[in-house]
Amino acid sequence: MAADKNKPEILATKVVAQSRLFKVESLDLRFSNGVERTYERMKPSGRHAVLVVPVTAEGDLLLIREYSAGTEQYELGFPKGLIDPGEEAAEAANRELKEEIGFGARQLVPLKEVVLAPSYFSSRMTLFLAQDLYPEQLEGDEPEPLEIVRWPVSQAEELLHHLDFAEARSITALFLALNYLSQ
Repeated sequence: MAADKNKPEILATKVVAQSRLFKVESLDLRFSNGVERTYERMKPSGRHAVLVVPVTAEGDLLLIREYSAGTEQYELGFPKGLIDPGEEAAEAANRELKEEIGFGARQLVPLKEVVLAPSYFSSRMTLFLAQDLYPEQLEGDEPEPLEIVRWPVSQAEELLHHLDFAEARSITALFLALNYLSQ
């Protein structure tokens, strides 16, 4: 935690743009040294998310390939999604596994809570390792079936050279999961 830094005073906030999914908020700030600046950020929604690294009893990672509108490509990554209101992070992680790869997990290990870009977003994502998997399918909200990709844990570092495995959260989760599994 930072030393006794005084946080800037928020002088004003206003929504400057919005879409169906996002609101951009302008913040007028005064820092402790008197300097005033205007920052923009995604207005906090209060909803956080989960991302899960599933590992099978055979030693395979289970990844999904799905279309990502931001990159306009199919990307390879781990199951993820928003935490529903009233749901705990571990419950959301298990639900997302069932919706996206057709498995639940008897063991979910929280690896770390991360923030994507704290200058612009407040949303947090809890990264989990899922083990002791069992088959169970729930209907998800994806517009098309997701491709499930099995990847041997023993070759996990090769994923870093895979062109469509580029999402920072999935890479972070992979490193944390490998570190956990090596202990």
